[in-house]
Amino acid sequence: MTPLTAAITPATAVASPVASPAASPAANPMHAEPNTGNALVDNFIKGGYIMWPILLVSITAIAVVLERIFWWLFRWMRRDPKRIEKVFTAIETGDIAEASRLSRGSRDPVLRMMWNGLNHQHASLQGALQVAAGIEIKRAGRFLVVMDTLVTLAPLLGLLGTITGLMKSFSFLGNEELAVTAVTGGIAEALIATAAGLGIAIFALIPFNFFTSRVSNLEFELQTAATNLEVMLEAHNKAREIEIPGTTPSSATRSSI
Repeated sequence: MTPLTAAITPATAVASPVASPAASPAANPMHAEPNTGNALVDNFIKGGYIMWPILLVSITAIAVVLERIFWWLFRWMRRDPKRIEKVFTAIETGDIAEASRLSRGSRDPVLRMMWNGLNHQHASLQGALQVAAGIEIKRAGRFLVVMDTLVTLAPLLGLLGTITGLMKSFSFLGNEELAVTAVTGGIAEALIATAAGLGIAIFALIPFNFFTSRVSNLEFELQTAATNLEVMLEAHNKAREIEIPGTTPSSATRSSI
């Protein structure tokens, strides 16, 4: 070994430990940036473990919204306002049997409620109408509680991801060599989780308010139809009561003569 080689070798040995820590963050798989070629998957991985419950909430929200859309679409196709008018016309003319026949077997919720009331008018008309209307409203409001829960739960999960991401960032502040990479990764995790939670909440909030308004409209339609049915049946029964006493005195007079 020449004196020049001996002089260079210690400098290289001293310099190599200094260069190795700088390369360690990139070589450490814990801080490597995910690169799957899909931006959505990469952001999902960057969001941390909290993204899995957020994913479950999003799948549930999509399933519930689609189910409610198809249910209301089929309900709109089952509406039969012309038959409802025929039922009221039959009741007005005093043909209760024809009104019951027209409302029987219909898939319209208003007609189903009317049929239930017409077939229980001698027992408890108001009670029968209330029970039938309650069943229809319960069907229309199905999964609204789930949607309300998802609207509240999704932002809370995003907030939890924000907190865990910031905690992760602050935990690396003591290590000067890994501080930049780790802190930025934790902040990215916090922001991605927050954005995902808010996005799901916004996605579920609009259909939730729409379906809630549709349930309120259906409830109003049922109440209106039930009130009209009660009034018309009461008028029909009073007319029958007036006709029966009106014939009794004349028959009694003829018998006395």
